[in-house]
Amino acid sequence: MTADKVFVPPIKIQGIKTKLVPFIQSRLALERDTVWVEPFMGSGVVGFNAAPKTAVFADINPHIVGFYNQIKAGTITAALVRSFLEEEGRLLAEGDGAYYYRVRERFNRDHAPLDFLFLNRCCFNGMIRFNKSLEFNVPYGHKPQRFSRAYVTKVVNQVANVERLIRNNDWTFLCQPFEETIRMAGNNAFVYCDPPYIGRHVDYYDSWDEASETALRDALLGSGARFLLSTWDHNDCRANEYIQTMWGFCHKATRDHFYHVGAKESNRKPVVEALLANYPLGGM
Repeated sequence: MTADKVFVPPIKIQGIKTKLVPFIQSRLALERDTVWVEPFMGSGVVGFNAAPKTAVFADINPHIVGFYNQIKAGTITAALVRSFLEEEGRLLAEGDGAYYYRVRERFNRDHAPLDFLFLNRCCFNGMIRFNKSLEFNVPYGHKPQRFSRAYVTKVVNQVANVERLIRNNDWTFLCQPFEETIRMAGNNAFVYCDPPYIGRHVDYYDSWDEASETALRDALLGSGARFLLSTWDHNDCRANEYIQTMWGFCHKATRDHFYHVGAKESNRKPVVEALLANYPLGGM
């Protein structure tokens, strides 16, 4: 993928890095034989656009990993996604919120990957959030006509792009803690990390605290691999103190960003994003 045309993946997630991909890509330390290791794949937007020949994508969210593994296995295809979303979209248009909650209940019982895609695309603000029982609990987005023909085609094309990327490259998708993924990084690995942002509200699939941040730092240092970490630097109210206290040894690059995804309007504010690396970051 080139930086001037960013591929958007089929699974949305709060904090998605789509608009930051060119900024991040310009500071990656990749060579042709580098193995891409991503312990917090989330939407996968950064790694998918980097399009490495060999990659390990991992996340603790089994539903994201399961979705992409089914694409890799050929059990989810672009054609299947089209027929599924067209039918589910018709039922949503007829049943509105009541149908959305039926699908949400069905997903929390059966964990079908296509139901996960459906919920992700018509829930409130495109969020992914689970309660303490690990049940998807995002409310309805109140868009009964969500799955128009054009919208379905857009999602289908995104799935088709992932199919092509997986077919042309050696990619592995794993559901496991970040420590296990980082331990897989060899001498020719590059580790890109986009963990939950410490010091900001997180309820994506699990909590994140100072102990988690410390464990991530120690795992990255112990790996000996080159790494790049996405985090937040500061906003209008406060600064991320951990950049100095925990990541002060890193090189840093920053850029203004605005988050459109959030449970509350008050949470959707400008923030200065930071990239932290154990190698010099150019000014490209």
